[in-house]
Amino acid sequence: MKNQLSYLLALAGFLSISLATAKPLKVFILAGQSNMQGHAQLQTFDVIGLDPQTAPMLKEMRNSDGSFRVCDDVWISSIGCADEEQIGKLTTGFGAAQRGPKIGPEFTFGIYMQKLVKEPILLIKTAWGGKSLNTDFRSPSAGPYPFNENQLKQIKDKGQDLAKIKAEKAEATGHSYRLMIDHVKKVRGDIKRVYPDYDPAQGHELAGFVWFQGWNDMVDGSTYPNRAKPGGYDAYTENLAHFIRDVRKDLETPNLPFVIGVMGAGGPVSDYPPTSQRYASTHSEFRKAMAAPADLPEFKGNVTAVWTENFWDMELDKLRAKDRELQSEVKELKKNGKLKGDEKTALETLREKSFDAREREILAKGASNAEFHYLGSAKILGQIGKAFAEAAHELNKEG
Repeated sequence: MKNQLSYLLALAGFLSISLATAKPLKVFILAGQSNMQGHAQLQTFDVIGLDPQTAPMLKEMRNSDGSFRVCDDVWISSIGCADEEQIGKLTTGFGAAQRGPKIGPEFTFGIYMQKLVKEPILLIKTAWGGKSLNTDFRSPSAGPYPFNENQLKQIKDKGQDLAKIKAEKAEATGHSYRLMIDHVKKVRGDIKRVYPDYDPAQGHELAGFVWFQGWNDMVDGSTYPNRAKPGGYDAYTENLAHFIRDVRKDLETPNLPFVIGVMGAGGPVSDYPPTSQRYASTHSEFRKAMAAPADLPEFKGNVTAVWTENFWDMELDKLRAKDRELQSEVKELKKNGKLKGDEKTALETLREKSFDAREREILAKGASNAEFHYLGSAKILGQIGKAFAEAAHELNKEG
């Protein structure tokens, strides 16, 4: 009896210590548009292993038997990628549903964040394709969408109903922002619905927010009429600063670590080929505007920018450029009546002469989407997700 009582007292003491020392569940929010959704199809995984620098990452993403990893200690709730909310243990398939399964940055973000914190984590992902910060994600303190003089003139010249257009814009303004905030609150209000092993006594904390968006603003010459000039995207910087403040206010986390994923499709502007030079100034100005909030004094130490251009697959890019030259060569031969055999056979013959086996595999499997979706490359998006995790973890250490 005495021994049993001693055991029970020891057990009670252990449980009380465990509860007292248990760390709150760390919750990370991933938000943005189509590149946060992610358009990397699973067949692009193989290319990760063909590069010695990224091969170790593939071992984290796939099991030794080649199957895709399921993260037992990382749970996710995602809206916007599919028609309905997706919940469960993190694995592949939480990217954009169209022509899926796919991955976005969430996959490696969760894998590497869990390795860094060495405890379970919860991801809340809210991402919708084709959304802007100037309208869809516009946050409350940014105020209503401002029509500029040129826009008003065009509306008048076309004889359009200005009042109707303004009313439609007012309805659209902030819609995605509100959906995002509402979903985060919904998940936080019932975490066990998403993460069954969650202990409410443990509690949870918002540990980071990752913003990966930008394409729709970058190409919007109506909202940003001077976009190729210095300062042409100043309004984006201002709106993103408002967004950060409002997210922190609405989620009641004043110093929430915030990572800005700077749009980098196409790679470093300094490396743009002649065929892309016409975009260089616009892309450069937009990227600077995206990163700018991280340098504001009020955000010192809790906002950082990750330049995703640094993870562009330059080898794949160059191989694709060479392949386009071969395709043009075949078409020219056909045009001049000099093509022997059919186009497909001629092209494959040229490819065998121009590329080695490894290069042909990279060409065949490396891309699954367009450049503005980072080529639908798991190698690119995997590195981006990993970098986001490292950046968010670093902000938590500084905080």
